[in-house]
Amino acid sequence: MGRQVAQVNPVIRIQNIYHMLAYAFQTLQGQGYRDIAAEEFDNTADLLAEILSRGVSLQLKRGLGRDYVDRKDALSSPRGKIELSESLKTRSILRRQLVCSYDEFSTDTRMNRILKATIMLLIRSDIDKARKKALRRLLPYFVDVEDVNLSGEDWYMRFDRNNQTYRMLMNVCWLVVKGLLQTRESGSLRMMDFLDDQRMSHLYEKFILEYYRREHPELSAGAPYISWALDDDFDDMLPAMHTDITLARGRTVLIIDAKYYSHTTQQQFDKRSVHSGNLYQIFTYVKNKEAELASTHDQHSVSGMLLYAKTDEDVQPDGVYQMSGNQISVRTLDLNQPFETIRSQLDGIAEAHFSKEAAYV
Repeated sequence: MGRQVAQVNPVIRIQNIYHMLAYAFQTLQGQGYRDIAAEEFDNTADLLAEILSRGVSLQLKRGLGRDYVDRKDALSSPRGKIELSESLKTRSILRRQLVCSYDEFSTDTRMNRILKATIMLLIRSDIDKARKKALRRLLPYFVDVEDVNLSGEDWYMRFDRNNQTYRMLMNVCWLVVKGLLQTRESGSLRMMDFLDDQRMSHLYEKFILEYYRREHPELSAGAPYISWALDDDFDDMLPAMHTDITLARGRTVLIIDAKYYSHTTQQQFDKRSVHSGNLYQIFTYVKNKEAELASTHDQHSVSGMLLYAKTDEDVQPDGVYQMSGNQISVRTLDLNQPFETIRSQLDGIAEAHFSKEAAYV
């Protein structure tokens, strides 16, 4: 049995959460958001409140999104479909009204309901008073939007040209709701571990991928699936191999597994080691990608990397291993540094693997 160890979390500057969100959602690179990076925030809820306040204000200038909403009301001037049985049942006819079902082009949409409910959550939470005031000023614009209970929201949404500006707003709402839905006896809301490992892991992966897409256009950056190198076509019940980040230039490939864990190593008795499951996974990805390229290219290079978000533990993984003809490295990314230092770390990874001397182009 391994020894139980105390809970430790990756250490991250709050301002860097903004930078990560800005890469994940290009909207935050716009003029209305840029100076957020220079502001100081006491907690993550304050940061997200500021982003949401500015984002909703910009959306109001464009106009709140509208959609056709199903309505059923007793009307003096009938419209749509007349519901005769309900008109008789409710005796609305005695009031010279008819119950009608109709479509209304309204701001009372699902996304606007989520925006309104999230604003109200933040107003009740432990954020800066000035930000609460700014959020309260937005609520009158949602007077025609119904209240909704976000605890049952499934968060699955489709985005198109008409609602694309809501994509970042909905993701910020999701982060807020998952961090604030715990109520004190007084009725105010307290923050949990605001962005837990699951949510931060998703943001961490997205950030690294989008960073390389934007800052290193000379590389092909994506998150593709890797096919199993099978001796026949039988693949029933084999798990899909979906990479977090795959960087390629010519015939040189680097597969990165981004890991945001409470502990960057595992411990058994008095010995620390790389998480075995992580190492097996990246090795499997690399060897199957190697088999794919071996069938088409004489010279190629496939490497793998486990890139952990650095914690404040005394021991951090840092090693380069040569395994069956492929390089597998384990690194940590320090998110508790000025963002320029993080940029330098990520650029250094690209340079080490894709310099003219290292790459098959």
